[in-house]
Amino acid sequence: MGKKIIIAGVSGVIGRAVLEKFEMDPEFQVIGLSRRSLDFDMTATHISVDLADRDDCRRKLKQQSDVTHIAFAAYVEKMGLHEQVGPNLTMLKNLIEILEETSPLLEHVTLFQGGKAYGCHLGAFKTPAKETDPRHMPPNFYYNQEDFLRGQSLGKPWSWTALRPEAVCGFAVGNPMNLLMVIAVYAAISKHLGQPMRFPGTHTAYDVLYQVSDANVLASATHWAGNCESAKEEIYNITNGDCFRWSTLWPMFAEYFDMEYAPPIPICLKDMMADKAEVWSEITLQNGLNEYSFDQVASWQFGDFIFNCEFDNITSTIKARTSGFHDCIDSESMFRQKFDRLRQLKVIP
Repeated sequence: MGKKIIIAGVSGVIGRAVLEKFEMDPEFQVIGLSRRSLDFDMTATHISVDLADRDDCRRKLKQQSDVTHIAFAAYVEKMGLHEQVGPNLTMLKNLIEILEETSPLLEHVTLFQGGKAYGCHLGAFKTPAKETDPRHMPPNFYYNQEDFLRGQSLGKPWSWTALRPEAVCGFAVGNPMNLLMVIAVYAAISKHLGQPMRFPGTHTAYDVLYQVSDANVLASATHWAGNCESAKEEIYNITNGDCFRWSTLWPMFAEYFDMEYAPPIPICLKDMMADKAEVWSEITLQNGLNEYSFDQVASWQFGDFIFNCEFDNITSTIKARTSGFHDCIDSESMFRQKFDRLRQLKVIP
């Protein structure tokens, strides 16, 4: 019998990459879930469902009797750490509990976490971080979701794996944490205004060690984890496999976008970009780009967080490698490839 995967949060940067990965596997039938309608085509089946609404979940998913895999990439952004717990845990519980009832063939659930599991949002943490490192003081909705899966899967025929990327880079609009879009849109606006390509964070942040995760590498890890016996009930850091300093990449960004390079000047992107909607409209019109609203294309608050991180942010991927997952990519090459795709999709000039 073939397999069927449900991808929750298919419109996001992770979900979209996972969708594309599994669409290429003829063994899998693919179902994509999202609350909002999609702005791209896919060969898989799309179901519009509000995972926070249990009745809506039951109504929309009651016919899914043969689901074998779940990739949970759904996420609700809330300002406070405590406020993030309830909504994000509820979505996961609704989906798992309902599909347990309807799909006795369920085999595996992949949960996506991130560097916040190590407290990177709180300040400097031990690096390279390892999956065995102790948790920080809660609240952290990653912990609640993970604990739910641990408890819910006990004695059941299905298992779970948690993957921890860092600053996932891929394509999706309206996504609160997509570093690729922040850089690309910032470059387009700077160039349109005749500005050089400047790192907008602090000088200290410019020289610390950082890492990112290609959404395609993460998607490959999802495919691997769902089909690997040894990955059951395990947690894996998944990044590109290298690390870099922004001071080495920012001149490359300037070269790629055919811009002058200049040294960093710390600015608050959230404030500086607040009045740039009209500029983005001009860029879109002049270059024949797809018309995405300015508040959809980039999260400037996320950019401020990343570009003002003044400590090394490195996680060890040794566990994944020794367990059998070896996909990696040079981060500079990844950025160039991703920028090329954004241009092909007419997202940036």
